Amino acid sequence: MKNYANIEDFPIETIEALLDSASMLKKIKFNNLLKNKTMVGLFFNPSTRTRTSFDLAMSQQGGHFISLEPGSKSWGIDFEENMVMDGENEEHLKDAINVLSRYSDCIGVRCFPGFLDWDYDRKDMVLQNILKWSSVPIINMETISHPCQALAMLLTMKEKFNNLKKKKFVLSWSYHPKPLNTAVGNSALIAASMAGMDVTVVNPPYYDLDEKYINIAKDFVVKNGGTVTQSNNQDEGLAAADFVYVKSWGSLKQYGNFKKEEQAKYKDWTITSAKMSLTNNGYISHCLPIRRNLIATDEVLDSENSLIYEEAENRLHVQKAILNYLLGVS
Repeated sequence: MKNYANIEDFPIETIEALLDSASMLKKIKFNNLLKNKTMVGLFFNPSTRTRTSFDLAMSQQGGHFISLEPGSKSWGIDFEENMVMDGENEEHLKDAINVLSRYSDCIGVRCFPGFLDWDYDRKDMVLQNILKWSSVPIINMETISHPCQALAMLLTMKEKFNNLKKKKFVLSWSYHPKPLNTAVGNSALIAASMAGMDVTVVNPPYYDLDEKYINIAKDFVVKNGGTVTQSNNQDEGLAAADFVYVKSWGSLKQYGNFKKEEQAKYKDWTITSAKMSLTNNGYISHCLPIRRNLIATDEVLDSENSLIYEEAENRLHVQKAILNYLLGVS
C-alpha cells in the first residue's frame, strides 16, 4: 500500500511522473477515474485551499470527499498509545482510523505540531500512528511537512522554467507575529533540492530550519545536482534568484517559549519591490494565506512575477495526480 506522507519518500522519477500527470489533468477538468471512491479528510487545524482542493479533486473525478473536524463537528480525539482517557476527548485515534479505513478508500490528515516541545513534535507521531493504524492510503495534508504544497510549487516552477536544474531557488524567511509551523519551509527546501536547483535558505540568526531537513536537501543535491547554501543576509541571498519562495516560521530555539519582541526585530525582512530588484527578474510565490504588507508587499504580490494564485490553483491538479497514483487509477 502506497502513502503520500513526505515528498522525500519518493524517487525524483516518481515526482516527475506525478507532475506530468497533474499537467495532463489540468487540461481535462472532469473525468470518472475516481468513480465510487471516497476520501475522508481529518482536519485538526483550519484549512481553506487544502480542504477545497481535495474536495474538488475527488468530485471532479467522480469521487466523494468527507471532511471531519475532530473536537468541533466530530468527537475530540486523543493520540497517545496506552493512555488512560480521563480527559475531555471521547475517541482514540486508533479507533477512529480503524473505522474510517473501513469506510473510505483513502484518508488525509492535517494536524499541526503543538509548539511546546520540538524534540517531541519532530517525531510527527500523529502522522506516524495514522500510518501504522490505517489499512488505506494516507495523504499528509500538513503536519511538520507539507508534501502537497511542495508538489504544487514544483509544478508552478516547471510551468515557467521547464528545466529546473541549476536555477537559483531562494527560500526566504519573513516576519510573522506568531510562531508558525516550519512544514512548508521543510518541504519546499527538499522539493527544490530534489529538482537539482541551487537552493539558498535565508533567515535571521536562530531561525534555522531543523538540521534533519537541511541534511536531506544536501543529500538530494549530491544525487541530482545543485547546491544548498544557508545565509543570514537576505539581500545577499536574494541576489540573482530565479525564484523566491517566501515563508514565515518560528524559531526552533524559542520553541515552546515564543518571544514576540525578539521576532519583531526582523520586521524588515518583508519582501519588497526593492528586494525583488536584486533577483534575476525572479518569480515569487507563497503557500497562502499570506499577511499582505507584512510578509510581502501588495506591489510584489500583485506583480506579474507573483505566482501565488497559479500555485494555489495547482494544488487542485497535483492532488488529483496524488489521489490517482495512490488509488491505482493513473
